[in-house]
Formats: sequence, structure tokens, C-alpha cells
Amino acid sequence: MRVLIPRGGSWGDDVARRVTEAGFEPLILPLVQIEPAEDQQQLQAMFGHLADGRFDWLVVTSQSTVRVLPRVPASVSVAAVGNVTAAALRERGVPVAFIPTKQSAAGLVDEWPIREGRVLWPHALDAKPTIADGLRQHGMQLSEVVAYRTSPVFDSADQLVEAIETGAMPVIDADALRQQEEMQAAGQDGSEGVLTAVEPAETPIDAVLVTSGSVAKQVARLGLAPATRIIAIGEQTAEDCGRSGLQVAAIAKHPSAAGLVDALVAAA
Repeated sequence: MRVLIPRGGSWGDDVARRVTEAGFEPLILPLVQIEPAEDQQQLQAMFGHLADGRFDWLVVTSQSTVRVLPRVPASVSVAAVGNVTAAALRERGVPVAFIPTKQSAAGLVDEWPIREGRVLWPHALDAKPTIADGLRQHGMQLSEVVAYRTSPVFDSADQLVEAIETGAMPVIDADALRQQEEMQAAGQDGSEGVLTAVEPAETPIDAVLVTSGSVAKQVARLGLAPATRIIAIGEQTAEDCGRSGLQVAAIAKHPSAAGLVDALVAAA
């Protein structure tokens, strides 16, 4: 069974190793890239307010946000949407005060621990309003700002399909590569037996590991066979898959590389 892994870098390599150990054939092919927010002036202004202590809480919902964060004052409590994001924050030396049991935007809102205070939420351009609406309903004074945006690696569905079939990869902007570790390492230093996007693809895709709503949109462009197993990293991503017309075969019990591969094995 051939498994499409839509992210590269150390994360993609880890997943590929686990997929191989499970007895399947991995294909690493990053489908989205991270780009800086267009309004950098507004972003830096909000980060300046954060540094000045104008916020009580900082809500972080992705590793991509972690990469652009400045130093977080000790007076600010930090909430992470899940364990993966929390680990990225801790690697930056940022303590995490709150992680919801249900690791999703809805879970964070449902389990939010307080009912007053000032919150900053830096997020992706296409982020859903779940957190903003929910925390405001809880009485929080929430400010939000676009911290980054995602864009497809492939300009057209035809180009995306061609990459699967022939290994033809487009040139990815160097600045975007520096912004995203996954893109820096895509197609390099993979485990033995791992296909990357620069190698010919001669067999169909049997399963796809979907890690975000933006990835789900790109997977939908592939026009995969109905029998293709779609494995979602969490409940929110599964909902995003459904909105993109993808039928989810399994959802990871834990939003991690190990959780994804466990779900893949269960659905195989």
C-alpha cells in the first residue's frame, strides 16, 4: 500500500519511517507551503503589545505560529491547541499553561478555564472563527492578527497530479523554505526505501495522511479513487476533509505522527 505524506522535513521523515515499519510504502510530497503574513506592520504591532504586557493570555493553534512568535513575557499565560503545538512552544522556551483534553479549536473553547481577561490569538489567514467567537462568548477581550498564510505548492490540479505520476516538482520560493522547516528538508535525508517528490511514481496512491484543512483542500484536487483511505490527524481536520469532499476512513486518536500511523494501520 502506497501512502502519501503531505509534509516533509523531520516530521515527514519520522512519519515515513513509521509507515515503512508498518509495512507500507511512503511517498513524501509537501502540498502546502507557509508564507509570511502580508500585513507585517499589524503583526509586529500586536507582538509589541504582547511584549508590553497588554495581554493576559496568548492562544497558539499551530506550529507555524510558534515559528514567528517573539519572546513571550512571563506574565502572559499561554494556551496551546494540542500537544504538538505545546511541544513546539516548549522547545522555544515558552511555558504552556493550558492544553484542552479534546485537542481542537472547539475543544479549546469548550474547556477554556476563565471568563475574563485579554487574549491575543495570532493565526493563519484562513483560520476559522471558532476560537475568536467562542472566547468572546466566554467574556474574553480577544484581539486577533494574521501571523502567516498557506499557499499550495502546485499552481494547478494538473501539476499536482503530474508530480504524483512523474515526480515533477516545481521550484519553491526560497523565502518560504526558510519560513518552514518542512519545506527546507523536503525530499532530503529520507529513510531508505522512502519515495520523495523527485522520484518517479509508478503506483497509485492508496492512502493519504491529512494533517490540516489546507492540506485537505489540496488532496481533494488530486481526484483520488473512492477507495483511497483518508486518514485525518484529528476531529477538526476530519471535518475539514468532509467539507472538501473527502471521505475519512480513520481519525488519529492522538494528533501526532504515531497516532496517524496507528490510525492508518487500523484502517488498512
